[in-house]
Amino acid sequence: MSTPGDQPNPYAQPPSNPYGNVPAQQPGGQQPGQPAPHPYAYPPAPAGSQPGQPGQSAAAHPTMPGGVPTQPPGQTPGPLGQPASPYPGQVAAGYGSGAPAPAAPSSGAKKHGPLWALGGAVVASAVWAGVTFATGGFEGDPEPELGSYAYTGNLCSYTDYAPIKKAGFNKEESTGEKKNPLASGTEHEALDTMQCNTDLEAENTSSSDYASTWLSTSALLHRETDPEPEFEAQYRAYENQRGTTYTYKVAPVPDLGDEAYVVTQVEKDGEDDGSYVILGVRDGWMTYQLSWSNYISSSSSVTPPDSKKVTEMLSESAKSTMEHWQKQEPLPQDESE
Repeated sequence: MSTPGDQPNPYAQPPSNPYGNVPAQQPGGQQPGQPAPHPYAYPPAPAGSQPGQPGQSAAAHPTMPGGVPTQPPGQTPGPLGQPASPYPGQVAAGYGSGAPAPAAPSSGAKKHGPLWALGGAVVASAVWAGVTFATGGFEGDPEPELGSYAYTGNLCSYTDYAPIKKAGFNKEESTGEKKNPLASGTEHEALDTMQCNTDLEAENTSSSDYASTWLSTSALLHRETDPEPEFEAQYRAYENQRGTTYTYKVAPVPDLGDEAYVVTQVEKDGEDDGSYVILGVRDGWMTYQLSWSNYISSSSSVTPPDSKKVTEMLSESAKSTMEHWQKQEPLPQDESE
């Protein structure tokens, strides 16, 4: 309220009914003594028009006391007593008829959508962080349980051949470019792989005997993935494999590493000659496998060991090999035979 001689407050609003008549704006600008219209305000309606339509005033409504309608006729009332959309034939977005809401002004308007999305992202991040802390996700991946096992480029140097020799098999001599046994390996930050392939010959076989025997060993150092959940399944899968004349049987081997399984090939007629045996051992995150393949002609005087003897031979060799490997004590060739 101003005193005589004071300048009127440019932000003061004249006391008027918000739904009353608004005098038409004079050409060339705003009314004298009135503040500038809001840039997004709707144009004033001419006096004497019907309410609820563009360019109409609420004062002419005949049924409302004081000429102030609570809801223009022909429009759907908004929820919780909210006024209807000022746009003809439309309802505020999200209410009533579902008609699209008018587009927001393109200049000067503040958009709240990004702030809402940011708030949702912050809440989601907080929930994720809480779950991660609760489950120990920030503690990092588990350390591989490798004990003193370490990569070696010559797995053959740790292989104990004494049980093999005891069973009546010797290593063939290297000849020319053929090296026996033959080692190979690959060192990798995720998985170290090592192999040792050995050609063997049965004792008391002559050059006329058709015989073929070999031992293949492989070791894996799992540095990123624990092999335990899948180890048994890898060997149990043999139970469902069938050949034309043979099947496989799988059995656990006690007192060898953390767990061990032996796979034996059995002829369909029930014959078990120990011609093909696989022994798999897991010790922590290290896995070790020995594969035995043996064929001796029926004309030979040598009797091949059955699967039980082969399993005992491979188990003894595996246990001794793993012990020497953990101690980093390679076996000299003369002591390993």
